[in-house]
Amino acid sequence: MTSVPVITTDRLILRGPRESDFEAFAAFGASERSKWVGGPYPRIRNWGGFLATYGHWAMRGFGMWMLEHRETGGTAGRVGMIFNDGWDEPELGWSVFEGFEGQGIAFEAASAARRYAAQHQNLDGVISYINPENTRSIALAERLGAHHERDSELLGNTTRIYRHPKEAS
Repeated sequence: MTSVPVITTDRLILRGPRESDFEAFAAFGASERSKWVGGPYPRIRNWGGFLATYGHWAMRGFGMWMLEHRETGGTAGRVGMIFNDGWDEPELGWSVFEGFEGQGIAFEAASAARRYAAQHQNLDGVISYINPENTRSIALAERLGAHHERDSELLGNTTRIYRHPKEAS
């Protein structure tokens, strides 16, 4: 069994996935909003992606956390480090699920994940791959202090690479 560290912020608990998170995960994955992460996906593909969360932690020692909204207990999204086959280097990625957008939780979660990765996983100054049309993610990356480093291609699509500032001095 893979152990996923738990991080608590003011409004969130970043933790490993629970089976009860799957419906929110699958709803996001099937929605038009998932186009920024390669979707929409059929339910069976969402199940594989959901299970891959543990696989990533087991293989790489880091991965994506599920976001639990502390006040409501709702599954609010996911955030964390991804280093899939074909990636240039580890990436800080995020997705916020329906009903939790526009509240600043992506910033809160990404800041906590980035800090943890720098302090505990030797991942500092990471990148984020962002579709050039995904203005909300670009705005978040810039709010996090990341800068547009270069354009690239990922999985056959044009992408912008944003470099995050180092957390450690």
